[in-house]
Parts: sequence; C-alpha cells; structure tokens
Amino acid sequence: MATKNTVAILGPGGTGGLLAALLSRSGHRVICLAREETADALRRTGIQVRSRQFGDFTAPIEADAELREPVDACLIAVKHTALDAALTRVPPAALGDALVVPLLNGVEHPAALRARYRPERVAPAVIRVESTRLAPGVIEHGSPFTEIDLAGDGVPRPRLDGLAATLASAGVTARATEDETAALWAKMAFLAPFALLTTRYGLPLGEVRTRHREELESLVAETAAVSRACGAPADPARALARYDAFPPGAKSSMQRDAEAGRPLELDAIGGALLRAAGRHGVPVPVAARLVDEVRAAGH
Repeated sequence: MATKNTVAILGPGGTGGLLAALLSRSGHRVICLAREETADALRRTGIQVRSRQFGDFTAPIEADAELREPVDACLIAVKHTALDAALTRVPPAALGDALVVPLLNGVEHPAALRARYRPERVAPAVIRVESTRLAPGVIEHGSPFTEIDLAGDGVPRPRLDGLAATLASAGVTARATEDETAALWAKMAFLAPFALLTTRYGLPLGEVRTRHREELESLVAETAAVSRACGAPADPARALARYDAFPPGAKSSMQRDAEAGRPLELDAIGGALLRAAGRHGVPVPVAARLVDEVRAAGH
C-alpha cells in the first residue's frame, strides 16, 4: 500500500476534480486550490463523480484559495490560458519539498514553471482521460481509462516512483518515464493535428479524417518532423492509425472550447509547434496556415 500523502490540486475541473476525488477516496489528504466561491462549494459538498471506470461516488476534500502549507505534490490541472493567474495560488515558499506536476497540453510550460519553482522538483506529466466538470464539484468521467505518464529531467527517480505509487493507489494507471522530451512530444504530436483540424473545420474527428484526409496526413508528417528535430521519436503511420481507431464523434478540447466561446489553447499547442519548427528549421506550411486560420476566426 502506498504511503498516505498530502496532495494539492490546482484547478479542480474535469481532470483535477477527478484526480482529487480518486485520491481522497483512497485515503490521501487532498487540498483543492480554486477561487473562493468554488472552494466554498467544494468544502460543503465534496466532489461528486460519475464515472464509467470508477462508478459513482462522492469524496470529501479540503479547499482553499491559496496553498498555505507544505505538501508532497501539487498537481497543476488548469488550462494553459489560465496558468499565470492560477499560479498566484501556489506561492513558492509554501510548497516545501513538493513535486510540482503540470498536466498541461503543450511543451513549453515546464521551463516557465522551473523559473518560478525549484527546477529539480518540476515533474511534467502527460494525462490521457476524458473528464468534464459539469458544475463546481460535479465531475463526469467518460473515458474507460485514466492514465498518467510522469517525467521530469533532474527529478530524483524515487520521487517520481513514489508519486506514481500514490496515483496507482487511487486507481490511476501511472508510470514514471525516463525521457521528458519524448513524453511531452508524444502527446503534442497527436494533439496538435487533432486540435487544429477539428477546431478549424468545426467537425468531429471522424469527418476530419475522411473529408480532410490529405491535410491530416500532411499535418501529421510535419508534426512528426518537428518532434524528431526536438529529440523525440515519432511514427506518422502509427499516429494515423490512432486517429483512424478513435471514435468518429471524438472532439478535441480546443474544439469544445471554441464551441463554448472559451479562450483557446492555440498558442500553447499550435504556437508552440511553430516556434519549435522555427528553431530547428523544419518547414510546416500546413500547420502555419491552420494556426492563422483558427486565429483569424476570432475564437
């Protein structure tokens, strides 16, 4: 059995709320960090989860507008568009020896977090899950899986293994990986074509992969080339097979944000891809055009 830990969750939305509830249910102490009105609601009602994988349950949690004590780990589960404002809830002096574990899309946020917190305690992670916040403290978990790959160049391996054990004790499929760049780019290489095309055309993946097949193949090839230039392996054929295996109704989170009128993670995904391509001299004409077209649409 994993040691009982204290875990802070910055951003108890679809992803953060699910992890908070799972950790609390398995006996860990959880402190959710959110706006005061959200924190009040969470303290009163806990977090209610409806899940295909874990069933329906309610878990009590603590909540505050700011971290006020050392914790074992702080999971950052806000979107990139809200990151700077959210980080004011986590003063560096309050963290103690905690691991800082961002679950964000993109590849540029680890450097920003290492500039703010202890670099050897920043452990970027990649999460695969479909989970939505319906209201404060009400989470609908739709995917039959919840998987996290932990990384962190310079983070002591025993710390990563310990956090993986904590997450596994809560029911998450968690593992520590050796290569941070490979882990982050593995997600980026899949997410960027998915997000850009579904958002640009306002279509689910099934229609994108048939009606816009040539663009999908070109974008996958461009993204794979950038990934390889950054030092991460990439397999375009395997990526295309993954898109083809996805449910046809699948939508990207960026597309859902566009439909709801929320800010898009366009810079964190598309912008970061173009900047990496520019640094390494990799031509990405399809990606550049799609980023421009999504931006011009004024989402």
